[in-house]
Amino acid sequence: MQIVRIPNERIKILVGETGQTKDYLERRMNVKLIIDSDGGVLIKGEPVDEYIAKDIVKAIGRGFEPALALKLLSDEYGLRIINLRDYAKNEKALVRIKGRIIGQKGRTKEIIFEEVGANVVVFGHTVSVISKLETLDYATEAIFRIIDGAPHSSVYAYLEKCRRKIKEDEIRNMF
Repeated sequence: MQIVRIPNERIKILVGETGQTKDYLERRMNVKLIIDSDGGVLIKGEPVDEYIAKDIVKAIGRGFEPALALKLLSDEYGLRIINLRDYAKNEKALVRIKGRIIGQKGRTKEIIFEEVGANVVVFGHTVSVISKLETLDYATEAIFRIIDGAPHSSVYAYLEKCRRKIKEDEIRNMF
């Protein structure tokens, strides 16, 4: 049995309009979800299923759509959640960091996705990433560089370099 807390405003997303999302998630994850009105989600099932379901529920709680969170059913994908409060001195700094990660009209998040295939969501005081395991560290490093105040252009150059490395590794693994 696992317990995960998610923001109250995300419960509706986890459950769906008439409970269909919750039912679908339970079938796909092979667990039972018991949700209380305070955002507590009790996960019941086999230990390995509970462990995987815990990350999926966390991902939905941190702003991902359920269909995207279900990528975590695959051993090839991972989730990373960064608490931005650990890096912001005050609320103003938190807002600035979130804005830098999102970028103008969401462009920074788009570039991270385009270059390394990582899905990034900024929600509340966190930034979360769902990505293939081989690119999760690249996306996380890019986000930490942004948090540290690096110019966006240098972060984009870093991501381009990562993309080239990914392509080279794919070609090398073909032979």
